[in-house]
Amino acid sequence: MNERILVTGANGQLGNEMRRLAEGANAECFVFTDVAELDITDLQAVRCCMSENRISVVVNCAAYTNVDKAEEDAGMADRINHQAVENLAVACRETGATLIHVSTDYVFQGTGHLPCREEEPTYPLGVYGRTKLAGEKAIEASGCRYLIFRTAWLYSSFGNNFVKTMRRLTAERERLTVVFDQVGTPTYAGDLAALIYYVIESGKYREHQGIYHFSNEGVCSWYDFAKEIAALSGHECDIVPCHSDEFPSKVKRPAFSVLDKTKVKQDFDYQIPHWKESLVKCMDELN
Repeated sequence: MNERILVTGANGQLGNEMRRLAEGANAECFVFTDVAELDITDLQAVRCCMSENRISVVVNCAAYTNVDKAEEDAGMADRINHQAVENLAVACRETGATLIHVSTDYVFQGTGHLPCREEEPTYPLGVYGRTKLAGEKAIEASGCRYLIFRTAWLYSSFGNNFVKTMRRLTAERERLTVVFDQVGTPTYAGDLAALIYYVIESGKYREHQGIYHFSNEGVCSWYDFAKEIAALSGHECDIVPCHSDEFPSKVKRPAFSVLDKTKVKQDFDYQIPHWKESLVKCMDELN
C-alpha cells in the first residue's frame, strides 16, 4: 500500500476498527485524527493537514450520531454531518485525493417493504438524516472523487452502542421491553472497516465512484437483535416485544431500513458475513 490515508473521527467505533486494521504492516501509511488533532469544520486546517501529510485518500469516520439530541442541536449536527464533510470534499478535489465517507440508512423514510437500493428517492425523517443527506449532496456537488458507504445499526466493542447497552441491561434486569416494529440489519463496525481497508489496499477505489450500501447480511428487528445478544451473553432476562410508540421520541425512525447490498458485492467482488456471525465475533471480544 503506497497511499497516504487520513482517517478522521478516529476515536469512534469505525475509526477504532480502522486503527486495529492498520496496526500491521501498513501502519505508517495512516494518519489518524480526531477533533483534538484536526477540526474538520475548519477548511484551512483540513487543507494544511492533507498537504503536510501528502494525503491521497481520506476516510471520514467523523459524524454527529445522537439522533434524538440532533433535534435540539441542529446547528452542531449540520456543522459535523454537512459543513465539515463539504470541507473534506473541497480539500480532496483541490489535491486530487479520494474521499471515502460513511452515511446512513436514516436518509430513507423507511415505509417500504423491500431492501433500499442506492438510487431510490431519499426522504429523511429528522435532523440527523437531513444533515447526513446534505453531507452526501455536498460531496456529489464538490467534483472530488468519492465513495459513500451508507450503513445501519452500527456496533462494535468500542464506544457506546446497542450491543453493549443490551448486554448490560439483560444482566441487570429480569424483564426488558424492546421495539419489534423497526426492522433493519445490525452492522459490525469491524466488517465495514474491513471493506474500506480492502477497497483502499486493492486499489479498487480508483475503479469505482458513487454511493454504495453496506450492512451485514440478514434482517431482524431490534427485539430479535436484543434476544440474540442476551442469548450469547448467557443472560436469562425476559425480553418482551413492544411498539415504537410505547417509547415516545423526538424523532421518527425508519420502520424498515434494510439496505440492498447487491451493488457493493458486484462492483467490489466482496462477500459480506451474516449479522449473527459477526455478532458472535464482537461478543467474543467483549467477553
